[in-house]
Amino acid sequence: MPTTATLICADNTGAKILKIAQVTRYKGRHSRQPAAAVGDFVTVTVKKGASELRKQIFGAVIVRQKYPIRRLNGVRITFEDNAAVLVTPEGEIKGTDIKGPVAAEAAEKWPRIANGLENAFKIEK
Repeated sequence: MPTTATLICADNTGAKILKIAQVTRYKGRHSRQPAAAVGDFVTVTVKKGASELRKQIFGAVIVRQKYPIRRLNGVRITFEDNAAVLVTPEGEIKGTDIKGPVAAEAAEKWPRIANGLENAFKIEK
């Protein structure tokens, strides 16, 4: 997903719609738009949600994307929406619950997101 893409917030922090402001740790090419995929850490702003969260910058990890993800065994997996979870700079989840499925790639890269999956389920490899 490129910068300025909108995401659904998949946790219970009070944020509803997120917008990607920056893809952190992205080394690109001249005049190429920075893009992120499942498991990447991005900087987001809250566009719709609780008033104390709006117009602020947060870190987030992308947990679902519509574009097909190709796994090493050849299977391609897609989701219904683009979603992210708000996290602290250390990698802790800001909310206490994650709504919907989480890609295995994101759960492997971020173990604290995998620990927060009580009600949601991880899409296995």
